Amino acid sequence: MRGSFRWKLMGSYLALVLFLGAGLYLYLSASLEHSMTRDTSAHLQDQARVAALVALKEIADLDRDAPALTASLAKAIRSRVTVIAGDGRVVADSGVDPSQVSRLENHGHRPEVIAAFREGIGSAVRYSATLHTDMLYVAASFGTKGVIRLALPLSELEAAKERLRKSLGATLAVAVLASLLFSYFLSNINSRKLRKLAAGANRIGRGEFGTRIAISGHDELGELARVMNEMSGRIRQQLEQISSEKGQLDAILAGMGEGVMVTDREATVALVNPAFCTLFDTPAQVAGRPLLEISRHPDLHAACREVLSGRTERHQEISLPGGRETLVHWVPLLEEGELAGAVAVFHDITALKRVERIRRDFVANVSHELRTPVTVIKGYAETLLSGALAQDPARGERFLQIILNHAERLSGLVRDLLALSELESGEVALKPEPIAVADAARHALLLVAQRGEEKAVLLNCAEGLEGLAVRADRARLEQVLINLLDNAIKYSEPGGKVELSACREGELVRISVRDSGIGIPEKDLPRLFERFYRVDEARSRDNGGTGLGLSIVKHIVQTHGGTVRVESEQGKGSVFSFTMPVA
Repeated sequence: MRGSFRWKLMGSYLALVLFLGAGLYLYLSASLEHSMTRDTSAHLQDQARVAALVALKEIADLDRDAPALTASLAKAIRSRVTVIAGDGRVVADSGVDPSQVSRLENHGHRPEVIAAFREGIGSAVRYSATLHTDMLYVAASFGTKGVIRLALPLSELEAAKERLRKSLGATLAVAVLASLLFSYFLSNINSRKLRKLAAGANRIGRGEFGTRIAISGHDELGELARVMNEMSGRIRQQLEQISSEKGQLDAILAGMGEGVMVTDREATVALVNPAFCTLFDTPAQVAGRPLLEISRHPDLHAACREVLSGRTERHQEISLPGGRETLVHWVPLLEEGELAGAVAVFHDITALKRVERIRRDFVANVSHELRTPVTVIKGYAETLLSGALAQDPARGERFLQIILNHAERLSGLVRDLLALSELESGEVALKPEPIAVADAARHALLLVAQRGEEKAVLLNCAEGLEGLAVRADRARLEQVLINLLDNAIKYSEPGGKVELSACREGELVRISVRDSGIGIPEKDLPRLFERFYRVDEARSRDNGGTGLGLSIVKHIVQTHGGTVRVESEQGKGSVFSFTMPVA
């Protein structure tokens, strides 16, 4: 509660005053009462001695002089005065009517009288049967004549003690009230700094680390304020550093192409990055969920359990849905020697695996393609070198023609391989320029016209090409057109027709090559642009194909930012088309 410390401080001050006041009250009350009793007794003894001296001088005859003396002394010292003869008979008593004195009992056995006769003075405190109250008696002898006794009612002493107690109580009450007032002001002054400290600490606790507590002084509170100000500054610096490092870490994790996952010791996901979410097709809010809920891959869970139990690194390859391959690097997460969880980095090696598979297939295909012409050239050359055909020049010339054909095929294969390698490397230096589609089409048709005449295939350029222009590298565009026209002629029957056309599609121009050939089976269409893929390998080789022409077409078109497609139906011909940007 607000101000509670001030009230506690005030209460402590008040409790201290009350404790000390009560102690002083009890001590002073007892001490002063004892002192008052002692002083009263001593004073009464002194008065008794004076009275004895007066009695010794004034009393010549006890029965005659004693009553007058007792009366005068009682008025002077305001005490009861009794004169007792040596035999204990009461001669006079200021508290009793003179006519009744003779009826008083003998006082010779009273202790104060006995002490007075023996020692000269005696005292006692006892109940008076005559006055019916406690009395303090002091007796002093005056020679051998008798004893004079002074009596003081203890009620007067008790009344004096009561007045003393009331004075002490009033003094204590005033002291308590004064201490209450002063403790309020003192506690208010002392708690003001504490309230400032509490308010500053509360603001710091709410995250306002720029707060500074303005408390001066060199006492403990001032030192505490200085320490809290320094602590606030350090916390602010550390939080800024942590925030900066977290921002850097988030940026690094977000920019990483590899998926990252952090789990605790119970295999519950604590942190993932966007690449991981993309890889496993999960939402970004996966923290706090068990790994089993995110992926049910058995090898992944087995590796996680092995890393958490054995605290060792591990590498594994796993296959994910969709044909993706990943390499996972597991590392145990240790904090001061204690296992805190595990970190897994997922490397997507799908492209690497595909490239490796393509390279393997490429090597196998190249080896297969090269083996045939090399074997033929070697066989025919060895036959010629053996001299077996020396007597048959016509046959030898045919052998040489076969060797030349296969050498040309081998040369074309090497040339296409080099062109394809250059295109796939991404280092092709294109020189794009505006090119009229009609001019490029006529030039390409002119270059393949002889092949068409040899095959008796009609080459035609459709209407609508005029006015269309594309932005492309001239040599590469002609290479695409020649490859497509050459393939169309190659797979067309004698008397067939090949037509080249073009049309505008938004910001692109689509150029198509249509033939009336044998067509392509539907199952072969998806793989038609792969390297060395042939629909009919025997016929392709007979036509001198390398299996790389359409792959080269695809790479050239994609390098220009276009696309290539094929539409075909067996027995009804095919249409190969590609797009180029409008000039």
